[in-house]
Amino acid sequence: MPLMQERRKAFREVLSKLKLQKYESRKLRMNDVLEINSGSLKDWTPQKLRDLPWHFLRKVMALNVTARSTSFRCGSPCDQGNRVGEEEQGINEQIFFFSDSDTKVSVNPLDLLCAILLCSDSLLQQEILSKMSMCQFALPLLLPALDNPKCTLLLWAMRDIVRKWRPHSLADSRGFREESLVLTSMPTISFVRMGSCSFSKSKLLNEVLSPSQQHHDFFIHQDLSSGNVPREIADGLIEISWFFPGGRKNLDLFPEPVAVTNLRGDIESHWLQFSFLTEVSSAVFIFAENITEREYTLLSALKESTTKYYFILNRQAGKSSETLAFLNKLAPVLKLKNSHMLMKDSNTNTAKFVEKLQSTIQSIMNSSPKRIDIEDMAVTARELGIQIDEDCVECQTASNCVKEITTEIKDVAYYKQEVLRLQGDLWKSLAKVEKEMCQMRRQGDIPAEKYKSQLKDKMLELRKQQNKCDLADGLTKFIDAIQHLLLLEKHYFLKWMKFQLDHIARGNLSKLRAEYKEKCKSLGDDPKQFAELDKLMSSTSLGVEHFMRELGQFYEAECSMVKEGKILKTGRQFTHFPGTAADLMLEGFPIELIDGDAANIPLQWVTDVLTQLHAKLGGRSRMVVITVLGVQSTGKSTLLNTMFGLQFAVSSGRCTRGAFMTLIKVAENFQQELGCDFILVIDTEGLKAPELAKLEDSYQHDNELATLVIGLSDITIVNMAMENATEMKDILQIVVHAFLRMEKIGHKPNCQFVHQNVSDVSAHEQNMRDRKHLLEQLNEMIKAAAKMEKLNKEIKFSDIMEYDLEKHNWYIPGLWHGVPPMAPVNMGYSEKVYELKRYLFEFIKNHSLKRTPKDIPKFIEWVKSLWNAVKHENFIFSFRNSLIAEAYNQLSVKYSEWEWDFRKEMHLWITEKETAIQNFSPDELEADKSQYEMQQKLQCGEQRILELLKQYFESGAANLHLIEKYREDFIRSAKSLKTELESYSFKKCKEAIHIKKGQHKIANIQSEYMKIIEGKVDMLLEQCRRKESKLENKELEMEFEKMWKETFSELLHIRLQKHEIHEDIEFHLRKDLDNRGSSVNQKIQKSGSLMNYRINSFTMRNEYLDFSFTSAMKCLFTKKQSQKTEKLAQSLMAQCNSYIEERIYSKADYDETYCRELLHMINEKLQQEEVKKLQTSVCFEVDLKLHILGEATHAFQKMHEDFLKENDPQQRLEKLKPQYFSIFKDHYLEKDARQDRAKDLCDQCLKPALMDYVSKRLGLEIVDDILSSGQSIEYASRSFFQFTVQKKLLEDGNFNNYVKYIIDYEKFVKAWIWRHILDYYREAEDLEALEEEILSTIIKKVKDALEKAKDESVTTVSAFLNNFCKVLQKDLVISKDSLVGIQFKNTADPDQFSTFIQIFLPNLQQQILAELKDLEIKSKLSQLPLKPQDEIFKRVFGCGKQCPFCKVPCEAGGGDHKEHFASVHRPQGLGRYHSLATEKLTYSLCSSDVVSNTTFRNSDTDWKDHPYKDYRQYYPHWCIQPDPSITASDYWKFVFKEFNQQFAKEYGAKPADLPADWRKITKEQALGSLKEAFTMK
Repeated sequence: MPLMQERRKAFREVLSKLKLQKYESRKLRMNDVLEINSGSLKDWTPQKLRDLPWHFLRKVMALNVTARSTSFRCGSPCDQGNRVGEEEQGINEQIFFFSDSDTKVSVNPLDLLCAILLCSDSLLQQEILSKMSMCQFALPLLLPALDNPKCTLLLWAMRDIVRKWRPHSLADSRGFREESLVLTSMPTISFVRMGSCSFSKSKLLNEVLSPSQQHHDFFIHQDLSSGNVPREIADGLIEISWFFPGGRKNLDLFPEPVAVTNLRGDIESHWLQFSFLTEVSSAVFIFAENITEREYTLLSALKESTTKYYFILNRQAGKSSETLAFLNKLAPVLKLKNSHMLMKDSNTNTAKFVEKLQSTIQSIMNSSPKRIDIEDMAVTARELGIQIDEDCVECQTASNCVKEITTEIKDVAYYKQEVLRLQGDLWKSLAKVEKEMCQMRRQGDIPAEKYKSQLKDKMLELRKQQNKCDLADGLTKFIDAIQHLLLLEKHYFLKWMKFQLDHIARGNLSKLRAEYKEKCKSLGDDPKQFAELDKLMSSTSLGVEHFMRELGQFYEAECSMVKEGKILKTGRQFTHFPGTAADLMLEGFPIELIDGDAANIPLQWVTDVLTQLHAKLGGRSRMVVITVLGVQSTGKSTLLNTMFGLQFAVSSGRCTRGAFMTLIKVAENFQQELGCDFILVIDTEGLKAPELAKLEDSYQHDNELATLVIGLSDITIVNMAMENATEMKDILQIVVHAFLRMEKIGHKPNCQFVHQNVSDVSAHEQNMRDRKHLLEQLNEMIKAAAKMEKLNKEIKFSDIMEYDLEKHNWYIPGLWHGVPPMAPVNMGYSEKVYELKRYLFEFIKNHSLKRTPKDIPKFIEWVKSLWNAVKHENFIFSFRNSLIAEAYNQLSVKYSEWEWDFRKEMHLWITEKETAIQNFSPDELEADKSQYEMQQKLQCGEQRILELLKQYFESGAANLHLIEKYREDFIRSAKSLKTELESYSFKKCKEAIHIKKGQHKIANIQSEYMKIIEGKVDMLLEQCRRKESKLENKELEMEFEKMWKETFSELLHIRLQKHEIHEDIEFHLRKDLDNRGSSVNQKIQKSGSLMNYRINSFTMRNEYLDFSFTSAMKCLFTKKQSQKTEKLAQSLMAQCNSYIEERIYSKADYDETYCRELLHMINEKLQQEEVKKLQTSVCFEVDLKLHILGEATHAFQKMHEDFLKENDPQQRLEKLKPQYFSIFKDHYLEKDARQDRAKDLCDQCLKPALMDYVSKRLGLEIVDDILSSGQSIEYASRSFFQFTVQKKLLEDGNFNNYVKYIIDYEKFVKAWIWRHILDYYREAEDLEALEEEILSTIIKKVKDALEKAKDESVTTVSAFLNNFCKVLQKDLVISKDSLVGIQFKNTADPDQFSTFIQIFLPNLQQQILAELKDLEIKSKLSQLPLKPQDEIFKRVFGCGKQCPFCKVPCEAGGGDHKEHFASVHRPQGLGRYHSLATEKLTYSLCSSDVVSNTTFRNSDTDWKDHPYKDYRQYYPHWCIQPDPSITASDYWKFVFKEFNQQFAKEYGAKPADLPADWRKITKEQALGSLKEAFTMK
């Protein structure tokens, strides 16, 4: 007992030294070791004792053979070099007293190992021993009794170790054995020490087990680093190591496997351990210095033992006779012979002695020794009262659960077929149907939508069959276990499942291999038989993932039944499955992402598992995704296991199929620094897998896999084995193809090329040429890939990803140092992999600063969109991702805001400029610099948008990197917006100047007239004042009237010249059509006067179409072309009408440029490619121009006459008559008329000017108000607008509205916006508030101007008013005529006059608001110079392009984009398409057609059939993407099925023969599909 207490005390001291006390009760777990923390970035060297356990764990997990070292590094080698240089010459006596001081501060490696194992839970112990086994370290078999009274046999800890070897009996047939270590029976040779020993037992054993030229330290010995530190707790430890032959007779030490055990410490002190060894060993070698009475008595107790005993004695002079005597006494007890004695002393040649020892072991093995495996050892241990680690309750509970499942499994292939039924042929068939739905290769003559409908039914039928299957007994037990076992039991359960299933699979596989060999001999070359065997061999793998896969299939089948309404939500059984799988993921268990057997993703299952995971993490799931790709068996999984300690299957019997994902937690205190909460690692099935290579589409399979995982990853590690250049080229081809696809969809993952099996230190330098050659190859491959993806442009590898020749290539030495199975892991491998790991973490750290890592919902979205695109043949044009759509929408919304700000600013500037121009004098007009000012303004506006765009892309908003490719579109849009506004502003300024110049002449005449009138009024005033009697009002009026008439008769009557506008327009029309030939000239001659034509009298006629077809073809297409041509004419006439109205509103005189502008608009439209395709005749052009110009003639003639009337000098003077009379009367009566004059100024000058100001500003403010209101979201971008409109149409369910929307989209949108504005301002107060706000702003300016004008120290009202007008010249156009009248004989004090005006202003304001209120809203809005409906229309209408097939409008943002796209396309019958043969409306969808084998023909293809798949040959600017899901087009399918009869009647066709499943679509499903298509939550 005291000994036990002593040991416990020593154990506590060691734990205290190593700071492991807290782990004595709360054991270290795998997660503690695998968790990523700040230590993951450090080059880790221990500085203190407390660092040693973590140093060991890190190094052993990274397969570093220096893991057992417990020495500290004190200073770097260069420091020591410096110290040597600084030493004084000479040698002192200290050298004789030097001792190895390390032993005092360090700890023995075996003590460290015992401490760590006793502080680790059983799962971590298992992992540590597995890694130690790979490093060829001796493993602890029996741990000393330290933390409890019993020793512990580590059976469970070794369960995970599988060894492969080739015994000499199989050498000729090149066969091999593969077995779990604990189940492998072999002879066990034990080595023990009795008393003290002058030479190292462990060192000798290392020599014995090491092949020549390949020494390895299996066992720790005193000459190793810190091996000389005294052991404190490790005595009593039994270690075990093995020799496995490789089938090379001249190199192998032994022909069969052999186990070697080594007891640490003296047998007398550890008799229990020694007794255990004597029971389990074939032979025991006892090391002793000599044998005395004490030793004899001790060994005599072994008389019942059947084990062979050998002695290794130190040949010591003086004691040999005593030793000999006792040996002779022991000979009969232990059956000793001379050959059992091996003598060694300091003179013995070690090599010779080792050979002798090896031959002794060989002779033991030849003498049919007892063979025992570690499971058998456990039986013996139990009998001796030794504790077995596997005997804990949790482990046994789990083991029993597993046995219940695995006892049923005899034949793996049969078991999978009978028990795991859902993932067999049913799932594979489903996968094929799902892919066929996207590729439609077997479509034949069936219409695309009907074929899709059939496939949908087929899928549903397969799901029904799956759903009919019951859970097999084995599966029920599996589910029960993973759901109800405690956490530790669950871990044990999953491990036991792995061990048992692997064991069964290995047995099945070895039988099949033997059968394969036999068949090779007997069959010769029968490919059919071999194919079957191949299939059987690849189906022998059985793992936990197959059970999980089955769960997933049960879950998916149930989900699809619920969706179809076959099962009620309340009747679901499997809803808890995803949560169970998510729990497993949280515990570090790999979950299947891609099923490699069916080459498919169970999308619903994966989505729901990940959603559950996100919920369990409380929404904190930012993660960086790392993927490894590479040719099969190039060590990808081993690389991941080494780097992250992950448990991916690595044995050659079971190569990874598909892709698995594992979650690694980042330590809480490191999450902020690293920028993520987890790292998700995806391990993939080997590319170029032999079992898949026989399939014709293996390249496609590899391509799909690579595209998918590269698309999901932030970092892709491309793993290549240097020795196979051909395969390297193949994988690069696949990877490059995938990267090209990623670049095109806006995703650029980082790529690291890992070249394995490169051992030379100079590899990096030597391979410089290779790297350059690699880059050349990559460039070649990218060109080939671009051709395959139908991208018609030059492209280089550096265009698709950031690739650094130096930084992105890693040369990693081979994994094994020497020849397996006895080779340890190469030190260089571990170091290089660790270097790569550190680089990756640094990269993640820096990368997360620039871009927010994706969380689980985003990851799910990527899985969905990538998988959907991968299933289509044309990936790049099939890719749709809601994250990209969302980011693009957000940018479009922002751009719309910036665009409106720019437009608004220019509109305001133009309004101000027009106002200023109208206030200019002739001299000011000549000196005007508005052109320069305009350019400056436009330049600033464009630059501001470009700067905002730049800032937006640098803002760190979500997923911006995905829409980087659209940046150019928006830059171009900003430039074209500037051009558009430049042209508009220039035109407006030019027009204002033209109007003003026209007014100058009239103003001069007017001015002369007024001078005369004012002179006459003065004279009349003098005359009347001289009269003796005071005149009454009536007399004054008569005198004034007499003077007015006389003066008017004296004035030189200058009338403005009237023109016949139709003559001018006819001249321009003849000039325009001059060179079109005699027939056109004749038509013009016959047409008569333009006054006979109006727009509404235009009707469509047959001669307007110019067909060069046969009469049959002409008959077929005339109707359709006629409709299109009529629509074109209506659109053009509306456009021209709008222009005419705009000109009339300006109240200017007619100018010949108006006619030229109209002809230019018509010609420009008729020259467009789309219009040319209509093949209209010259007759159409002439008639169209006649009708449009006829309308213009009427309008412009009236406009001209109105202008003459309004601007006739005498007429204008006549209007001022009351004003002059009022002034005359006031002066005569000497009345104080200052207030009257001030009121006149308000009524006659300010009021019209203020009304005009409100009118000019109101349009802008309305747009602003609507865009900043709660309803603004519908106008935020084109996609939002489309969504809103279609949702409203669905809610209203009005057929006529649908027809308007489809047939005349532009007209519909304008009407929609107009109706929305009217509805929005139905409550008049809202519009009044806007008007009041505008008016208040300008009234304030007027008040400020009055104050400012006073401050100029003016003395006359005239000067005061001039100043006042100057201050407001950019804001108000104040009538000069009225102003002159007010200035005439106005002797008021300017200050007083200003005060009077201010008194009248509030009243004026109320008066204006009252008048505005009286106006009817429609007429008010239609008279605004800036129509709000037009501005909003520009915002949502976009480029106006429509899909060439279904006519759906383009939704791309900005005004100048490279590609047109729409979120959802509609059945072509809705756009009037019908079958020529049956006259039925067609129901095909272009989003289905573009992936089908159907063809189209139209005027663009010269009526020749052309495959839909190659539609971009004719429509390169359209991107028509396949539907992202089966339900994506349900909206328009619902509309079609609801109104099929009405559409047919409307279009003069027969109703469509719709697929049956369209009839089942409900209104709710239609709305759901709309939300899905427009990514609305």
